Amino acid sequence: MMSRAEHANLFEVVADGQPLSEDATRIGELCAELDTYLEPRQVDEVYRAYLLGARAHEGQSRVSGEPYISHPVAVARILSEMRMDANSIIAAILHDVIEDTPTLKQNLVDEFGEEVADLVDGVSKLTQIDFRSRAEAQAENFRKMMLAMAKDIRVIIIKLADRLHNMRTLDAMPPDKRRRIARETMDIYAPIANRLGIFKMRHELLDLSIKSAYPMRYRALESACKEVVGYRKEIFNTIAEAIRNRLKEGNIHAAVIYRQKNIHSIYRKMKEKKISFKSLTDVFGVRITTDSVDDCYRVLGIMHNLYKPLPGKFKDYLAIPKTNGYQSLHTSLFGPHGVAIEVQIRTEEMDHFAESGIAAHWLYKEGDNSSTQAQSRALEWLKNLLEMQQKSGSSQEFLESVKVDLFPDEIYVFTPKGDIKKLPRGSTVVDFAYAVHTDVGNTCVAARIDNRMSPLSNPLYNGQTIEIICSDASRPHPSWLDFVITAKARTNIRHFLKTLQKAEAITLGQRLLQQSVSNLVGREEAITPDKLSHVLEQYRISDPQELLAEIGLGNRNSSLVAKAMYDISEDVTEFDYSGKPLAIKGTEGMVVSFAKCCRPVPGDAIVGFMSSGKGIVVHQQNCPNITETSSENRQLSVQWSEQVEGEYLAFMRIQVSNQRGVLANLAATIANTSSNIEHVHLTEKDGRISTIEFVVTVKDRTHLARIMRKLRSLQVVNRIWRK
Repeated sequence: MMSRAEHANLFEVVADGQPLSEDATRIGELCAELDTYLEPRQVDEVYRAYLLGARAHEGQSRVSGEPYISHPVAVARILSEMRMDANSIIAAILHDVIEDTPTLKQNLVDEFGEEVADLVDGVSKLTQIDFRSRAEAQAENFRKMMLAMAKDIRVIIIKLADRLHNMRTLDAMPPDKRRRIARETMDIYAPIANRLGIFKMRHELLDLSIKSAYPMRYRALESACKEVVGYRKEIFNTIAEAIRNRLKEGNIHAAVIYRQKNIHSIYRKMKEKKISFKSLTDVFGVRITTDSVDDCYRVLGIMHNLYKPLPGKFKDYLAIPKTNGYQSLHTSLFGPHGVAIEVQIRTEEMDHFAESGIAAHWLYKEGDNSSTQAQSRALEWLKNLLEMQQKSGSSQEFLESVKVDLFPDEIYVFTPKGDIKKLPRGSTVVDFAYAVHTDVGNTCVAARIDNRMSPLSNPLYNGQTIEIICSDASRPHPSWLDFVITAKARTNIRHFLKTLQKAEAITLGQRLLQQSVSNLVGREEAITPDKLSHVLEQYRISDPQELLAEIGLGNRNSSLVAKAMYDISEDVTEFDYSGKPLAIKGTEGMVVSFAKCCRPVPGDAIVGFMSSGKGIVVHQQNCPNITETSSENRQLSVQWSEQVEGEYLAFMRIQVSNQRGVLANLAATIANTSSNIEHVHLTEKDGRISTIEFVVTVKDRTHLARIMRKLRSLQVVNRIWRK
């Protein structure tokens, strides 16, 4: 075992007889840093990992020309500054050996144990898998990383350090690759660092992203900030001194520093508010750190006495911390010379957490099973990630859901029992319902917001109390996806609808296959398990339900399946749905849809088209889009069932004379015929004539004819027709 002095003097190290210069400097500095908080035996293990990594990456170089081992050592150095544990440092040094060298995971298990090997494997990307697109590959890599992170959150902390060093050395990359990596960093990695409360890393990632994506803008802002430092430095020195004196008078021990805003924050504010740099009044801010929470509130009172507060700019993240665990008091003040001052007030412990987030509290010590509030929040988020992954249909859908969840501008609302729920700004009643419980979301029908009835699509605001009204008969509706904000709500709605669609597809597939068999043999004949098992073996499908669902969704030809059941090998290149038409009942659900271009209703002559993944799309026979549609889809003979159920949407265009109250008159007439108006659009032809388009609910063609007859009898109506 090496002594601390030996760790600090690794510059003379020789590996395989070759002297190390810059590499020795890097590992020497790393070991010297680790010596300040790790045991000597742990530092020895880190150095042993370095030797293994150096041998594994021998001959490999980065784009900049540096030896490849310089990158993992730099990543480990970033983690050492965050005071991460020994296994995290070892995994950082070895994080690319599985992917980029012949080293196997089992080699790492043998050398450093399963924990280190799992960390390295979690950070590594997917290999030896072919993807249809770059986006799909990136989404699958992200999904794998998130699942590894759910097992051990150190995976993502190592990955963030890896990305940070890559961003620091991005200048060596071609411009198009720099922009792509910068965009990915802004969209994924910086928000994850924010979600875990690692703000120091987040700020640097975002600044470096702006620098790579918009280099000219970054240089201009950097130059402008340096100018401001010159002529506002004296003002802020005066402000900081005044604050220190006032705190001293109040017998409060506190540190006062003023700091420049990050360039990404300045850029984002200028972009969002569409203002110039000269219009910004808060390029600098003041941070005050104290000993206790009580002192934080006392400091706030002193600040509001010293300078007048700006209305509506106070935020108390001490009483209600952010989702990522961040705690601080925020206020904005009118300073001298009209300078606006942003002030953050927190304890030293909170300030330390604001720098390193969950990494500041990560406890991987033997025999220590304690958990912090920050860890609990992170683990709760990871639990939600696992739930989303299980219910997402693809890696890209999962990535989309997580990205939605990573950009929360939070609001705080209450349950009737007084429990606080944190939601992204813009969340609706449905988002709140799913935040309470998945079953509550799946069965919600309405809500009481502050004791007033509210529809499900209502957006929520800070401080509201929401009571969800549920019904066992209620189910998620596809339209909910148009207004929900949270990833949990979106994922659960999609999962439910996919499950429902599959059940409906199986039923429709059974009907289509039965019809094809009857058309083939010329009589009604039951589908026997023997014949079906023969087809399943031929198509290499294990579950008959899966085959029926494929038929119902239009992904498989029922005529071909029927012929395969009877060993008829005649080639069929198109869908053959001749014979008895399929009866449309209106209760088939999502696997039968009605075209919006012609809006067929019971009584209309109709034709169906099998559309892959959607099932049957029903058009009117005289629909002008049929010629276009039939070239892409497959025609199916359909007719209305004798017992049609439900209501259907019909389109009407009405030409009316311009008179006061004409729209109200038309709406009242439609309502009196037991119909609802789903959509209305008005266009003015000239000063005297207007055309009003209605989409109304009807039971059948007869009901629609009665509505049109009633409307035609009105004196203001000149002409009425269906689309």
